[in-house]
Amino acid sequence: MRGKTVIGLVGVLLAAFCLGVLGTVPAAAAEPIKLSYANFPPAPTFPCVQMERWKTEVEKRTNGQVLINTYPGGTLLDAKDMMDGVIAGQANIGCLCMAYQPGRFIVTNSTSLPLGIPDALVGSLVLWDLYNKYKPEEFAQVKVLTMFVTAPSNIMSKVPVRNLADLKGLDIRASGGAAVIISALGGNAVGMPMSATPEALQKGVVKGLFSSLEVMKDFKFAELCKYVTLTDTVVYPFAVVMNMNTWNSLPADIKKVLDDLALEQCRWTGDYMDNHVQEANKWSQETQKVEFIALSPEEKAKWDEKLKFITDKWIEEAKAKGLSGEAIVDDIMALIKKHSK
Repeated sequence: MRGKTVIGLVGVLLAAFCLGVLGTVPAAAAEPIKLSYANFPPAPTFPCVQMERWKTEVEKRTNGQVLINTYPGGTLLDAKDMMDGVIAGQANIGCLCMAYQPGRFIVTNSTSLPLGIPDALVGSLVLWDLYNKYKPEEFAQVKVLTMFVTAPSNIMSKVPVRNLADLKGLDIRASGGAAVIISALGGNAVGMPMSATPEALQKGVVKGLFSSLEVMKDFKFAELCKYVTLTDTVVYPFAVVMNMNTWNSLPADIKKVLDDLALEQCRWTGDYMDNHVQEANKWSQETQKVEFIALSPEEKAKWDEKLKFITDKWIEEAKAKGLSGEAIVDDIMALIKKHSK
């Protein structure tokens, strides 16, 4: 009996020892959550720069619990398929330019009206506030992670454009809302991808382009366009969206990281864009001797008057779809004033 008791006691002690040791062994670490992030422009451009910054911040702030594979240059989804591709789950996350689908994103595309957004930072904050006030139905099937806009568009040309007479009939590469603006100002808007524009400039197919000015350096347009006319008119709004099933599957602490980054990323991207434009302008002036032409207040007033119908038309179209176009435009104007301080 005594031998059995000793053996039993030893067994109990061994079991307790094993439980104690095993209790100190951490459970196997959970596999990281892997997400795909699709983008359509080339990797060096600002929408992809902000994508890589967001990826880095998410991975850092989740301590590696989330890993993101980025796909720039349309390698996973192209520009026009971005929203539907994310909804369908072809990518967990996607970056889309809402101006590419003007009839779909009515409220947020209103930021591309010629209303005087002065820079990308102000425009991005205006867009984010506008989205959060109206929560447009077209975003109901996705989780919006952040929004931002380009810097305002200006005319880059091979010949000087100092007034409306200089622009009349001039072939200018422009797309979307920018094409409407160039046409309204008397220029001849020519649609083509940005990637095709350098050759078109070299061959004289177009005499200039209408876009935000970082492309003067990024695409080396300053080597061909020796004049910039500062019009500061249209911006292009972007959204970064997540598949709703992906969002719903994330733990609460991960969701908080992404939500906490939303406004910060909006602000960071606008600030980055504005600084990048300033660098491109400085490079264009110093290395390529580009002349920057500022319109006189009287001349600018003439240009603005020719564009007024664009906003009036948008208001009527918004009304026809059950939206208060005047209220949205008034909100944008108030937000521009608020964020310009």
